[in-house]
Amino acid sequence: MICYLIFSVLIAAAAFTVRRRSLLRLTGAAFYAVQAAFAVRIVAGGLYGETSAVWFAFDAAGTLFYCLLCIVSAFAFFHSKASLHDCDLRQTRTYAGLLMLLTTAIAGAYFASNLAVTWIFLEATTLCSAGIVYHRRTAQALEAAWKYVFVCSTGIAMAYLGILLLAAATDCESLDYATVAAAAPGGSALYLKTAFLLILCGYSCNANFAAPAPASALISTGLVNAGFLALLRVYKLLAETEVFPWVKSVLLLVGVLSLVVGALFLRRTNNYKRFLSYSTVENMGIAAIGLGIGGIGVWAAVFHVVCHTLIKSSLFLQIAVVRQVYGNYRINRIGDYIHINRVGAVGLLTGMVVLVAFPPSPLFLSELMILKQTIADGRWWLVTGIMLLLCLVIYFFCSRLLRLCYQPRQDELHPSATDRALSWSALSLLAAAIGLGLWQPAFFRELIDRIASL
Repeated sequence: MICYLIFSVLIAAAAFTVRRRSLLRLTGAAFYAVQAAFAVRIVAGGLYGETSAVWFAFDAAGTLFYCLLCIVSAFAFFHSKASLHDCDLRQTRTYAGLLMLLTTAIAGAYFASNLAVTWIFLEATTLCSAGIVYHRRTAQALEAAWKYVFVCSTGIAMAYLGILLLAAATDCESLDYATVAAAAPGGSALYLKTAFLLILCGYSCNANFAAPAPASALISTGLVNAGFLALLRVYKLLAETEVFPWVKSVLLLVGVLSLVVGALFLRRTNNYKRFLSYSTVENMGIAAIGLGIGGIGVWAAVFHVVCHTLIKSSLFLQIAVVRQVYGNYRINRIGDYIHINRVGAVGLLTGMVVLVAFPPSPLFLSELMILKQTIADGRWWLVTGIMLLLCLVIYFFCSRLLRLCYQPRQDELHPSATDRALSWSALSLLAAAIGLGLWQPAFFRELIDRIASL
């Protein structure tokens, strides 16, 4: 793991110094070759199930989410070329270097087997993401960057306090997840509850709408997954404690509130990229409900997050193409996309159907499993609330994307010869997600079984 971090950081540092765009593309190719080689080394080279440098472990969760990260980050990097066509070399190489560093930091958070190390890498992601937001060095970018830093750093600080309380509650000298889990049943219930609340609030903070659309594809999936995975590990280490029923109740409440917030802001926003970001809030709320009800819901939550990664990254990359065509993301001004870029419009409409969980969407399976467990527990009030909120989400989401494809446009067009190629590329991620909805390979199901086991 240390070698991986060194190579990745060195290549990212080299990206800041290149003097030609062709060299920047070669640097990107070298970086993703390292990511692919490391993924192969884990899966087929004997690293899976091993530990590295005391602070890292190549477990099922880290391995699965890292493979997804490699795919999404590579798509985001190579799609960014079209989005950065009006940037000079300095801005472009800054963006590229920070995207590589962000990918490296997320990978570190995935494989961290220590609470403190997880926190360090998540703090690093905040700094990298803020730099990506500010890469154009304009006054508007500066304002967005400091707002991002303020929101995310506040969350990270809360998570740090939660980790300190967790250490105090368990009286552990080591913050290794396994060590803390072994000591947690004897910890103070008040400290454990407070620690979980702080970590939950801290790792749930994000502001991915501020970044360019290809980077948002990575932040809204890879980085959000890092927070989910960190929370899942805390959830599992509290599974044998007396506060676990309370933890599940809190997750149910947070999940329902996330659905409410997602539904409300899907209706209110006038920006397609921000619109997709609020959809991420709604989908993470569904995952939180899955963890909250327990049982088969935990498996469904992990499966939901995995499939959401492919679907949402595809939609963000499609919206990046929309930005290239229209020059903005304003919902009330752009439309008629079906006649401008038919491939992109089909990708958006198909993504709409898949994201709102209509068959053959994999999200249909995960949401059905969550509802099945909820009904089995006799929580009909929760079933009713989830169904009503999901109906609102479906209505708002479908109405907005249908407007993009069919309403008359008001803005000047800026079509590019690369639009359809990028749309086809983004569509391939969506096809992979649909494939998972139709068929889950045995090794994939086994990985999720291991991740979901308490």
